[in-house]
Amino acid sequence: MEKKTIEVEGKTIDEAIEKACNEFNLPRERLKIEILSEGSSGFLGLVGAKRAKIRAAILTFDLNVEEPKEEEPAKPREETPKSTGGDVRTEQAAVPAAPFLEGLLGRMGFPFPVKQEEKEDHILLNIEGDGSGILIGKGGQTLDALQYVVNKAVLKDGKEKKRIVLDTENYRKRREESLIELAEKLGEKVKRTKRPATMNPMNAHDRRIVHMVFQNDRQLTTKSRGEGAFRKIVIMPVRK
Repeated sequence: MEKKTIEVEGKTIDEAIEKACNEFNLPRERLKIEILSEGSSGFLGLVGAKRAKIRAAILTFDLNVEEPKEEEPAKPREETPKSTGGDVRTEQAAVPAAPFLEGLLGRMGFPFPVKQEEKEDHILLNIEGDGSGILIGKGGQTLDALQYVVNKAVLKDGKEKKRIVLDTENYRKRREESLIELAEKLGEKVKRTKRPATMNPMNAHDRRIVHMVFQNDRQLTTKSRGEGAFRKIVIMPVRK
């Protein structure tokens, strides 16, 4: 049976969370973390030291949305007679993105309106309203988790090919600008020292931004290393 909830100990909270991610084989944003004990180093780091302890579970939402089961085989469709005039409406199995997200937020206690915009390569759902920034989370983890759930629910039938991006308070643009600035600074350092530089772990979307910074740079290249929530980007000189 799949583990639903586990308790994990570590020297620090971060170490305990890392163990939980490895146990579930899932990134941090996919887990619900409850801190049971923050731990302490004790006197002089020796006497009375206590280990940090957390309770971890897979992040789920009770949406109560009536949808066909993902594993249910598709039933053969009856042939529709050819129309001699007028419109013929086709059945739409996809869940509307904006109403779905608004319903999800409402059940979480955040009744914020959602504005949907059609972009060239994605659909943008912008969460509006005072206080919506609380949904960003540390490093955008909460926003990324919501984005994952919405994509799984709305794109599950495979008809909608555009990915869905969630944003609020212009966070995505601010995050992109800060990542580009950091990447460029590290890139200059690598060129100067001729030694690779490793960035902090980040999600796939952020890693793509960094890769794009150096895609036309003939002196530098980038590689992704690690697994899951701990996947990092290494900036390194191009071998001649």
